Amino acid sequence: MKHLAYCDKIREVYSQIGSGDQGYMPDAIRVVLITLDKIASNPDLPEDIRNNAAFAAANLLISDYSEDA
Repeated sequence: MKHLAYCDKIREVYSQIGSGDQGYMPDAIRVVLITLDKIASNPDLPEDIRNNAAFAAANLLISDYSEDA
């Protein structure tokens, strides 16, 4: 199970979504891009965290993801 490779917080929410206690978001990639954008643009966060978020978002945008789909 791929979700087991992630932190406790992600595994907790994954279980909540699977059990129906949390809502499932069919357009999760868009939500991820919005979240990464907020992290990358937040001057209060450490620069390395902001750079990691920007790198992840840029790679996701260059991948097969399409906002038009």
